[in-house]
Amino acid sequence: MTSADAQVNNESQKLKRRQYRGRIMLIAAALLWSISGILIKSPTMQAIPLAQRGMVLACYRTLFAAVGLLPFVNWRRVAFRPRFIPSAFFFAVMNVLFINAFTRTTAGAASFLQYTSTVWVFLFGWLLFKERIRGPNFVALLSAVAGIAWIFFSEGDHEKVDGNWLALGSGVAYAGVILTLRWLKDEDSIWVTVLNHAVSGLVVLPLVWNYDLSLTGIQWAMIAFLGLFQMGVPYVLAARGVGLLSVQESALLMLLEPILIPLWAWSFWGESVGISTLIGGGLILGGLALRYVLWPAESAREVNGEA
Repeated sequence: MTSADAQVNNESQKLKRRQYRGRIMLIAAALLWSISGILIKSPTMQAIPLAQRGMVLACYRTLFAAVGLLPFVNWRRVAFRPRFIPSAFFFAVMNVLFINAFTRTTAGAASFLQYTSTVWVFLFGWLLFKERIRGPNFVALLSAVAGIAWIFFSEGDHEKVDGNWLALGSGVAYAGVILTLRWLKDEDSIWVTVLNHAVSGLVVLPLVWNYDLSLTGIQWAMIAFLGLFQMGVPYVLAARGVGLLSVQESALLMLLEPILIPLWAWSFWGESVGISTLIGGGLILGGLALRYVLWPAESAREVNGEA
């Protein structure tokens, strides 16, 4: 083997190790994100009155997450700028809507409908920024519309329908987070995330403080665990893992989250997932999976900023 061949082989081994680390990080992030299906659906959390449960979790979970992420902030790049406001606004709306949806509908419906955020990004990019919707994105968009329609028109439980609307709204707000983060790509990503989480918790804190509610020690511990290990740690893992893999592989690995959430809720607490939710969720996630599997070059083009 020549020195050139040895160098190529060495680079190949380094790339494989990088990819392996990236996959482990993203799989771990998806697993940690998905434990919301265990903790939020647990009897301990269900003991919090429904009218207050969503706002209590939305408030304290994000505050604990913000505190947990502080050690990872690059303080030399910390700044406060007016352009942080839209990102914090959309994140706060997304957080409140998703947690309230999660407490009112099934874990499967909430997670599937929030993952429509990707296709809302395509649609808003076309409406607001005149970005052309390419064929792969159009396939994902049609699949998402079909999945949303199937979940809504097949659901007969009024309370779950309300939860589904909240989950769909959280997907729209999440798309707003993604779009506003384009403006903040040169900022420290963890600092932006800390700011978003802190604002999200603080804006609803006055409302939550006025609740005539006393949480137990185990409820506080579970909420802290949600903030630190279901939101904070997986974000750090995902931020680092995405940098080691292609965007299409990263996206596919993160689709583990909405698949695992209803699985955990069913396995631990017996929450059934209706056939309509499974079919609708399959259409939403299937369209996204097809986009990244069949058109990987499209993802690379978008990462490079091509319109």
